Amino acid sequence: MEEDESASAGGAGGKAHSSRAAAIGQRLRLDIINGRLPPGSKLHLEELREELGVSLSPLRESLTRLVAEGLVTSQDQRGFAVAPVSRENLLEVIDLRTILETKALKSAIDKGDDAWEAEIISAHHVLSKLDDQRWVEPYFEQWEQRHKAFHDALIRASNAPLLLSFCQTLFDMSHRYRKLFVRKNPPRRDIAAEHKELLAATLKRDADSACRILARHIETTGKNILLAMKAGSQGSAR
Repeated sequence: MEEDESASAGGAGGKAHSSRAAAIGQRLRLDIINGRLPPGSKLHLEELREELGVSLSPLRESLTRLVAEGLVTSQDQRGFAVAPVSRENLLEVIDLRTILETKALKSAIDKGDDAWEAEIISAHHVLSKLDDQRWVEPYFEQWEQRHKAFHDALIRASNAPLLLSFCQTLFDMSHRYRKLFVRKNPPRRDIAAEHKELLAATLKRDADSACRILARHIETTGKNILLAMKAGSQGSAR
């Protein structure tokens, strides 16, 4: 109770409370995205509190934030649960990601400077070093982190905090689907060539081409996930 009361008093206690909630949320977000917490599984507050070594107040706050991000669901009297996965949800994620990420890229190309160009070149170089080992342990997670860093770098110069936040949330939701389904059924896809093409168009400041390439890149990911989901459901039905 002392911890919660100090948080509600504002000042240093409130900042510490908010910081704890953010850290808890990031831990849970990664566990959900990476599949450690399966879709639809119930999130028991007491179990999580003991596992994470935190009080209930910042835990509830972090879960509420994840509800707003679409990674957790909340129902009256039934508590919290990991958001389920579905074909309909995936299609919405891919559609929104295509719209918002291309919007952010177009803005970044318009506003980006030489430092931004250097950042995306560097992010692409680091990503490309693991392209041949994308599906190999222990490099899979490293490639995924570098992949996100490249996509983040592409749109960062848009300088639109709310838009960038939405893009990051949608990217994480898409990643969750890829981790759950595509990793078990890797597609035949030259994603390295797609990234090179996207980088080249961006550096040329050809916004129309870059956005078209990015849209196709995201939509291809969606199609591959749908195929993997279908293959998984057929396999489980046998």
